[in-house]
Amino acid sequence: MGDWNSELYMKFESERTRAARDLLAQVSDIKPKTVFDLGSGPGNSTQLLVEAFPDAKVVGIDDSPNMLDVARARVPGARFLKEDIERWRPSEPADLIFANATLHFALDHYGLIKRLAGCLAEGGCLAAQMPNNMQEVSHALMRMIAADGPWSDRLVPIAKTRAVIGPLDEYYRLLRPLCSRLDIWQTTYIHTIDGVDRIVEWFEGSELRPFLKPLSEQERETFLARYREGLTQSYAPQPDGTVLLPYPRLFLVAQK
Repeated sequence: MGDWNSELYMKFESERTRAARDLLAQVSDIKPKTVFDLGSGPGNSTQLLVEAFPDAKVVGIDDSPNMLDVARARVPGARFLKEDIERWRPSEPADLIFANATLHFALDHYGLIKRLAGCLAEGGCLAAQMPNNMQEVSHALMRMIAADGPWSDRLVPIAKTRAVIGPLDEYYRLLRPLCSRLDIWQTTYIHTIDGVDRIVEWFEGSELRPFLKPLSEQERETFLARYREGLTQSYAPQPDGTVLLPYPRLFLVAQK
């Protein structure tokens, strides 16, 4: 799918990191020796972990060379490894596996979550957060436009591979037999965005990437113009010109 663009991704660093802070707050009382940050990206979540657990060995895992370069420069106190999280296994049982906006990219994220829970040391925690916005207008529009255009033969298969976050009770049934403590909750953030062009920028750095990758430059412009038009029709501006973007996120904290 091509490498990530860390500069574009981090235009919304505050919004992307807020959920990581909220997730970290639920495990801040543990004293881990080994911490793994899965899908560490440009190191924004890894930096939080290094600051929260200064005595721990913190390792970031990502498969993007661009993101890893940025993360290594940003967080010299952590170690970073280029690996696919769907195939990754720790060399030793983990005290904390932290996954901020990562596990939903795995098509078999149920299987991945179960396997990660099995990699924990006794008393260790799996802390994960996944965007749960596939049914939001912002994401439904991507799939609708993919299916309605000259690119449909290329983009419909991509739309069908987008992972859909399951009902909360499915994650409970999956993890409860594997842990002594399990917390599951969902938060809908309401982000104040300076117009629909900024919403387009946000998702160009993440969920729009697989849809845009197979397109020619002209097709990308057409796709984005249609996406922008759909957003304009769906998200009414506030009196100050801003747009409110609902962004649901699912959180899991499982302790072995």
